[in-house]
Amino acid sequence: VQLLKLLINKKNEVVSRQDILKLVWGYDVFPSTRTIDNFIASLRKHFEEDPRHPKHIHSIRGGGYRFTEE
Repeated sequence: VQLLKLLINKKNEVVSRQDILKLVWGYDVFPSTRTIDNFIASLRKHFEEDPRHPKHIHSIRGGGYRFTEE
């Protein structure tokens, strides 16, 4: 839920993996970036019509993730 809130609050902005780790999991806890991928995949399964071709939660190569309303 925290990750989704972060992406929505920063709608149309690219949120870096580093920022996601800091803002969602805190400064003291650094799970692997694969953890982020798993959470994003889960969000897409619940909120995207076609998770393989997302319209709202986009991966930005070398940048992070971006939420758009479409």
